[in-house]
Amino acid sequence: MRTILIGAGRGKRLDILTKDQPKPFTKIGDKRILDWVVQAHAENDLKDVVFIGGYMIDLVKKEYPQFTFRHNDQWENNNVLSSLLYAEDQMDDGFICSYVDILYTPDVVRKLLDNPADICVAVDTDWAVRYTDRTQHPTTDGEKVLVDGDRVTRISRHIPAEEAFGEFIGLAKFTKKGAELFKAEYAKLAKEHRFEGTIPMNKAYLIHFLQHLLEKGAEIGYVTTHGDYIEVDTLQDYAYAQSTWGAKR
Repeated sequence: MRTILIGAGRGKRLDILTKDQPKPFTKIGDKRILDWVVQAHAENDLKDVVFIGGYMIDLVKKEYPQFTFRHNDQWENNNVLSSLLYAEDQMDDGFICSYVDILYTPDVVRKLLDNPADICVAVDTDWAVRYTDRTQHPTTDGEKVLVDGDRVTRISRHIPAEEAFGEFIGLAKFTKKGAELFKAEYAKLAKEHRFEGTIPMNKAYLIHFLQHLLEKGAEIGYVTTHGDYIEVDTLQDYAYAQSTWGAKR
């Protein structure tokens, strides 16, 4: 099983921090965000890493020659889902995909690997705590999740905050069977398909396709982390991460 890291975008909301380096090079404590992510996977014997880059990809190639690279040369015009598909040829044996502007522990990666579901997502059930005073990234931006038993029933930003079970952290596992379903359902989509009726293929996030899979009858499992997760999307997030994650580790 491979780790596929989705890291093509610049991350303009981090302002000067991404002026001269890729977003995942942002340091939290004594490590780059990218190093925290790689460590969480390496501690679970996931050392075959595919990096989907775009903005300043040559710098990532220089600093991490051990990675397999896929170049999203349209990163300024597309979004997470399209970016992930640049590594379609690396999915066949199963994969865990991850955003690379997030911090999480090796424990949640282990939970994903241990979960028997063919498609499984990681969910932070303490998500609301991080949104206290998070004015630059409000709860309406949260990739919220509803569940029933051991299955996800809905994943959407439009879920009211007070109803959400948790927030999808940007980390998901697909077994070989799950990867086959992922690719087969994606291939069925017409180029003019609109998620939620308005969002074109090139602007879709991963959650839009996960919700599409649910609507097609796919079963998606989940594992939880009770905190121990931070998204570093804004300067406000950066300050929070430094004072919590960076200070504790």
